[in-house]
Amino acid sequence: MKEISELTFPDDLRYTKDHEWAKQDGDTIKIGISAYAQDQLGDIVFVELPAVGDTFDKGGEFGTVESVKAVSELYMPMGGEIAAINEALEDTPESVNNAPYTDGWMIEIKPGDPDEYNALMDKAAYLDMLKGQES
Repeated sequence: MKEISELTFPDDLRYTKDHEWAKQDGDTIKIGISAYAQDQLGDIVFVELPAVGDTFDKGGEFGTVESVKAVSELYMPMGGEIAAINEALEDTPESVNNAPYTDGWMIEIKPGDPDEYNALMDKAAYLDMLKGQES
């Protein structure tokens, strides 16, 4: 596993305590897992995602990620309706390891309450939380 300083955390994303990231893109929000989460999981071999049109509350479980080490649940950073899923992950789940913020995105949602986005952690707050977990 890498040191936190070796991982990338884009400034324009928001983060959750469960290590999901969210990025506002017009009227929708793209969601995936952070570089920290994929590093902790190890090699990802399968990603289970919901169907387009499904709706979830903030904190609801929307899928799972299976790695060579474990199966981990994925949680909604904010409530909303699934507008798109990254179908490419079915054939290339390793994209989550290789490019967690670009090719490895998981779902795109139409948020129920767009203000929930602003309640998510910014990069500085997320890094503070991660550094607290190390000690």
